[in-house]
Amino acid sequence: MGNHYSFIGGDEGPWQVISCEAIVGAPLEAVQRLNMLNVPANSIKERGTWVLQGFTSNVRYAERHEINQLRARQEGLSRPASRSAALIPIKKNDAWWNMAQDERRAIFEDQSHHTEIGLAYLPEIARQLHHSRDLGEPFDFLTWFEFAPEHTPIFNKLLAQLRASKEWEYVEREVDIRLVKN
Repeated sequence: MGNHYSFIGGDEGPWQVISCEAIVGAPLEAVQRLNMLNVPANSIKERGTWVLQGFTSNVRYAERHEINQLRARQEGLSRPASRSAALIPIKKNDAWWNMAQDERRAIFEDQSHHTEIGLAYLPEIARQLHHSRDLGEPFDFLTWFEFAPEHTPIFNKLLAQLRASKEWEYVEREVDIRLVKN
């Protein structure tokens, strides 16, 4: 496993929650602030209202040329101008997980063009995927995005493109949590 992260929704943390919208399925309880710690949930004392955890891992579903393109264009997180963020937890349905890896790859890339869409928004939108399914969490993935406030319209366009893709037919739960750093 890569680095383990805990996203703590509650009354503390550097990120102010400006909206928390259930796109598909059940919502998360509303909170005022979000803290992200590079530790497993079982090692934190302050649990807030909810805690979501995940770990970073190797890039999945991507071919070498796609990984090379992503690494060449993506900038890191915690850029000074990135005062806006989004945490988007996603759970896919059993039909997705019952497919073989090559079948999921065909939907993810060949039909939905997930990586190609994401590349079009780099370097303005930085992101980090956290895997949660293997931890028994309520979501399969936690995607963390950071961007400058003026890039919010293009971030919304990125999400609209992804949500219109074939891949999103397999999403059974998605929450869109928008944040600002103050």
